[in-house]
Amino acid sequence: MSVWGALAGGFAGTLVLTTAQRAGNELHLTRMDLPFLLGTAFTDDRTRAKAIGYVLHFVVGMAFALVYYTIFVAIDRSGWWLGAVFGLAHGLFSGTALINILLPLVHPRMGRSSTAAPSVALVEPPGFMMLNYGLQSPLVSLTAHVAFGALVGGFVSLAG
Repeated sequence: MSVWGALAGGFAGTLVLTTAQRAGNELHLTRMDLPFLLGTAFTDDRTRAKAIGYVLHFVVGMAFALVYYTIFVAIDRSGWWLGAVFGLAHGLFSGTALINILLPLVHPRMGRSSTAAPSVALVEPPGFMMLNYGLQSPLVSLTAHVAFGALVGGFVSLAG
């Protein structure tokens, strides 16, 4: 197993994940825009927020690829199927705890489910599995995360 395989898989996986989520948005399957959501934590300028968010999303994707790699090394197994399972767990964690609970606690421009101040917030709270962004949001997100995991696991496995 090679850390370079994990980084290559992380790059490819993040590219696929981000593209799939963007496509889901453009196809009106979801209103979820993760780069925008991340970027607005740092600026209220909508254009800059997207640019910052894409960079952050790639950095976070690479970090998650390294976490996957660490687990692969610890269990001495890797492969696209195991990566896909990790991706499913990653997607469930992201949609439940990370985006729904933790991000609203630290995001200065996100509305909260406990307030009725949508005119003040730049972004609405995502809700459980990002359902506030549309009923298809969990499907888009989980599918994209499974693809991410499969790519990371596949690249790690192929890199030996």
